[in-house]
Amino acid sequence: MLPIELRIDRAQKLLRMIEQDAPLLAVRVAPLSVEVQQSAKSHAQHLAMLTRAEIKRLLDEKAFAEVVEPHAAD
Repeated sequence: MLPIELRIDRAQKLLRMIEQDAPLLAVRVAPLSVEVQQSAKSHAQHLAMLTRAEIKRLLDEKAFAEVVEPHAAD
């Protein structure tokens, strides 16, 4: 299993990529039907929401681990 810091870093990187890609996503889906455009944008928003939740969960897990084993973080 990957260290928690690495998992947090990867999740944060994914979130940045999703957020930075939003304008480009709009351009890529512009030729498609309105329904498909909305679906693609909705999917990206949902993925961003799930990623934010995962980051929060990992940060909580890290904080809990540091409280339980304060010397392991040193």
